[in-house]
Amino acid sequence: MQNKAGIGTRTKLMQGNEACALGAIAAGVRFFAGYPITPSTEIAEDLSALLPRVGGKFIQMEDEIASISAVIGASLTGTKSLTATSGPGFSLKQESIGFAAIAEIPCVIVNVMRVGPSTGVPTAPSQADVMQARWGTHGDHPVVVLCPSSVAETYTLIIEAFNISEKWRIPVVFLMDEGIGHMREKIEIPNSDELKIIDRVRPVCNPNDYLPFDADKGDGTVPPMADFGTGYRYHLTGLTHDKTGFPTTQRPEVDALIRRLNSKMDKAKQEVTFIDEVLMDDADIVVFAYGISARAGARAVREARESGISAGLLKTKTLWPFPDEYVEEIASQVKAIIVPEMNMGQLVLEVERAVKGRTKVISLTRVDAEPISPDEILSALKGV
Repeated sequence: MQNKAGIGTRTKLMQGNEACALGAIAAGVRFFAGYPITPSTEIAEDLSALLPRVGGKFIQMEDEIASISAVIGASLTGTKSLTATSGPGFSLKQESIGFAAIAEIPCVIVNVMRVGPSTGVPTAPSQADVMQARWGTHGDHPVVVLCPSSVAETYTLIIEAFNISEKWRIPVVFLMDEGIGHMREKIEIPNSDELKIIDRVRPVCNPNDYLPFDADKGDGTVPPMADFGTGYRYHLTGLTHDKTGFPTTQRPEVDALIRRLNSKMDKAKQEVTFIDEVLMDDADIVVFAYGISARAGARAVREARESGISAGLLKTKTLWPFPDEYVEEIASQVKAIIVPEMNMGQLVLEVERAVKGRTKVISLTRVDAEPISPDEILSALKGV
C-alpha cells in the first residue's frame, strides 16, 4: 500500500540513509544541495530521485561550502532545505552554519559520522563529532543536535529536526553514526495526515513596515520570516545587526541580539528534548547512551537484569541542548552512570557536569572503528 505522498510502501525494509531522505520529503523538504561523501552519499542519491517527483530541486555542488551556502539561499526563499555530509565536509560547513544561526535561517545539516580526524576511516562508524556539532562554529550561538538510534527513529526524528528549525529559526544538526546510516530495518511509514508538520511564521504586516529581526512582532524570541521575492525587502548580514538587519556595533543592540538568539534554547529546551527510558523504574546503575551505542546499551541492560543487576538505560535522542535535568534527577538515585561512546569521551563530560558529584560517572570509550558491544557495557555494569 502506498502512502499519501505516493512514495514507497507503508511497511518497508530500508536503510537509515534512505529513511532520512524519505523523512525529509515527508517534512516538506523541496531543496537539497550536497557533495558526495561516505557514509552519507545515499541520502543525496535518494533525494536526487525523490525531489523531482514532488516538485523539488536537487543539485550537486562543487564542494561542501557551496552546498551549505546553496541551502541557506534556498531557505531564504521559503523552501525547506537540507544538506548531508560526513565529518570532513561538516568541518567545512561550520562558518556558514554560524551565518545561519546569527541570520536566523532555518536549515538542517545531516552529518553521518565516521572515524577521524582528517579523512579518517570513511566507511567506519564513530561518534566523535558530538562537540563539533555544538561548538564547531564561531561565537555564542543556538543549535539543536538530534541523534537517532534506529532506522525508524531516523524517519521520525528528521521530521522533528525540520519542525524545530522552522519554528525556532535555527540550524539543526542531525547526527547519525555510520552504523545507523547503513543499517537496514523494517519500518512503518506513517500516512502524511498522521504527521505533525510545522512551517515558519511569516509576516502579515505591510511590506513597508516589516522589520526582519523584530521579535516583538512574534513571541519575543522568534521574529516572523519573510520569503525573498515576495515584496518584503530587507538586509541580511552575518554581522551583528539591529532589528532592521543592518550591521550595528552599539553595545546594547549587540547584547540584546546575542541574548535573544540564545534564549531560544531556554524556551525550546523541553520541547526539543527527546529521551527514552528502558527499565529505569528501579535501576540503581544507569547506562546513558545515544546513537548505535544505545542499542548495545539496551541489550546489555536486559542481560544485566537476567544476572540480577538492577540496570537501566537512559537513551537521549537530543545531544544539544544537553538534557542535564534528566541526568541530574537520576544522579542521587543510582550508584553509577556508565557512558559508552565511540569517541575519546565527549558527552561524558556533560554528564559529569550535570551529576555535580552526586554519583560515580564511568566513561566507556571505543575508537578502533568498531561499535561498542553489549558485552563491553555488560562488563562495565558488572564491574560496578
